[in-house]
Amino acid sequence: MTQRALSGLRVLDLSRVLAGPFCTQILGDLGAEILKIEKPGEGDDTRKWGPPYLKDAQGHDTHESAYYLSCNRNKRSVAIDIKHPQGQKLIHKLIAQSDVLIENFKVGGLEKYGLAYSQIKDEFPRLIYCSITGFGQNGPLASEPGYDFLAQGMAGLMAATGPADGRPTKAGVAVSDIFTGLYAAIGILAALNHRDKTGQGQHVDVALLDCTLATMTNIAQYYLTSRQLAPRVGNAHSTIVPYQDYPTRDSHIIIAVGNDPQFERFATHLGHAEWAQDPRFIHNQNRVQNRDALNALITPILKTKTTQQWIDGLYAIDVPCGPVQNMKDVFGMAQIAARAMKITLPHQKAPQPIDLVGSPLKLSQTPVSYERAPPTLGADTEDVLSAKLGLDPVQLKALKEQGVIG
Repeated sequence: MTQRALSGLRVLDLSRVLAGPFCTQILGDLGAEILKIEKPGEGDDTRKWGPPYLKDAQGHDTHESAYYLSCNRNKRSVAIDIKHPQGQKLIHKLIAQSDVLIENFKVGGLEKYGLAYSQIKDEFPRLIYCSITGFGQNGPLASEPGYDFLAQGMAGLMAATGPADGRPTKAGVAVSDIFTGLYAAIGILAALNHRDKTGQGQHVDVALLDCTLATMTNIAQYYLTSRQLAPRVGNAHSTIVPYQDYPTRDSHIIIAVGNDPQFERFATHLGHAEWAQDPRFIHNQNRVQNRDALNALITPILKTKTTQQWIDGLYAIDVPCGPVQNMKDVFGMAQIAARAMKITLPHQKAPQPIDLVGSPLKLSQTPVSYERAPPTLGADTEDVLSAKLGLDPVQLKALKEQGVIG
């Protein structure tokens, strides 16, 4: 079996919803053992965030929503009630055998359970403890609850998104959660590298607001450089032209001209080589200043052919372009199949293997692998507590009867 990059690493996952689970799914794909701690009888909130839900053999809805399935593969579900003193003891014993703990409770939310970083760092000095919150561990908003939608609005993403003359718009998916999950994974890996050198664990503190602002890149720097706000330009680009979608005879095409030579080839292909010498359009800065005039020339021409006809011609002359696709189109692409971006895994509640989105990480020596479909609630509780903590059937039965485990 091929060695996996994070084989031998154990992660105790006390997070739920999206940012934390997205992070731990990445780590799980890379080989880490992920123990997903869930509340008995309830589990991760997203299990109920449907429809759609996974169907069982009789065609009935299960408690596995598409949302939950999207970010919980390669994990084991261990149902432990951390509000119960016995549950807290079990968590402490699992921490002693873990490399990483990740949580997304409100700041201070784990103190009452004896599981805050300040309470356990001396007992477990090698532990990497990652906290995901809306606003971070310090600052005037630290105690406030944080959600993806709030982060998109407060970090400037919504103000930069949407039609120029329309309302500010959030992204179609919870990108602030996704950004934060990615940064959390990076922070954890950096902390593990530091531990390998020094033997010391540390606290990784990531916030939705911070991570969303960090991803605003050129839009944020536009303001810092000029003290002016970048204009909201819908599907266009604030500082590159032409770089947007245009209507064609049958749908829409994205034109993404990134430099002057590409523009010259594009203009020539449209039958107007003179545009590349026009003082209004000769360089990108001129095209940005004369965006409306150029678009008025481009738009009627692109409407004369189908999207595919334009793509075929523009690909041939190395002008970046592409169609606007829905998910059915995306998963029908030969490119997506070639990149193994749709995978299938057997699931204990489904009559057939289920489809999932694959990992975008392609490592030549330590490739990702897919060992487990997203687990049902508490599916691995007894196995994990028996194997890791040596609990026997009598002890497990007693804990279940007390409501400590599920």
